[in-house]
Amino acid sequence: MMLYLPRTTTSQITEALMAERLSVGGGAMNMVLTLVIVTDEADHYDAVRAATEAGREHPSRVVALIRRDPDAEPAIDAEIRRPGTSGPGEAVLLRLYGPLGEHADSVVTPLLVPEAPVVAWWPGVGPVDPASDPVGRLAQRRITDALRAQNPMRDLLERVANYRPGDTDLTWTRLTPWRSLLASAMDQPCGWVTSAKVTAEPHYPSAELLAAWLSDRLNVPVERAVSNGPGLTEARLTTDQGDIAISRVDGRVATLARFGQPDQTVALPQRSAAGALAEELRRLDADETYASAARHLGPLLSESGAGT
Repeated sequence: MMLYLPRTTTSQITEALMAERLSVGGGAMNMVLTLVIVTDEADHYDAVRAATEAGREHPSRVVALIRRDPDAEPAIDAEIRRPGTSGPGEAVLLRLYGPLGEHADSVVTPLLVPEAPVVAWWPGVGPVDPASDPVGRLAQRRITDALRAQNPMRDLLERVANYRPGDTDLTWTRLTPWRSLLASAMDQPCGWVTSAKVTAEPHYPSAELLAAWLSDRLNVPVERAVSNGPGLTEARLTTDQGDIAISRVDGRVATLARFGQPDQTVALPQRSAAGALAEELRRLDADETYASAARHLGPLLSESGAGT
C-alpha cells in the first residue's frame, strides 16, 4: 500500500508513518538503520529498487530525497510505502521543491529512526567531501559511486583527498569478489610476488583501486593496462615460480590460471548496485582496508602519470 501526501510537512509525514505502523502492528523497533538516498527524478527509481533489495537483508527506513525544480516555491510531496510494499522495511520518497533541496538535512532529520545508525547514499554524482555535506554530517557511513561521474578518476581522486572515516565508494565494493579470489589463490603456496598487472576498460576507477590495493599490500610495482572491457578483465600476479591470473572477458565468468595447476572456471559476475549496497550496509564502522588503498591511490597514479 502507498500513501501520497502532496504539499505536506515533516510533522504530517511523521504522523502518517506512525499511523501506518500502528495499522500493520509494527514499529520502528524492527528497523536496523535509516538509509538516506540523495538523488534526482531520473535516478530515484533504480536507487529505491536497489535499496529495497538490500533491505531484505537489512530492514531499514529508506528516505529518498528527490530534488526537483530549484526555482519553484518551497514544497514537499511525500510518498509513503508501508512494510511489505518495499520489503521488510518502509520507504519514504520526498520530492523537494525550491530551496528545500539545499536544506535536505533539516527535512530528513525528523524522519530518522531513533537511536539507529544513519547511512547516506548518493547513487548518482555525489559530493566531493561527503562528510561535510549537510546530509553526510548526519550519517555514520557515506556511500558514493565515482563510476557515475563525468570524469570518474578525477571524481574518485578528489573524494579520496577528502576521505574521512565512514566514507566509501561502490567502485571499491565492486572489487570484493576479485580481492577475495586473489587472496584465496595466494593462500596456497605461490612463491614470491615480484609484480602485478591490472587490465580493464579505460577510466575505470575500480581498476585503479585494485592496483592501489595490490601495491599497498604486496609492495610491488603494479602495471595498469587497457582493454575493451567490460569493466575489469584481468588481474595478474607474477611470482618467482610463475604467474597467477584471473581473466574475465564477458563480465560474468572468469578463468583462474595458476602455474602447475589446471585452469579453473569461476563465476565472477559484475555486481549490481543492490548487491554492492547490501555489502556496505553489513558494516557500519570505518573500512580501514579501503582507507589504506585510497591513501595509496594518489601516489600510485602520480607515479604512472594517470588520473587526469
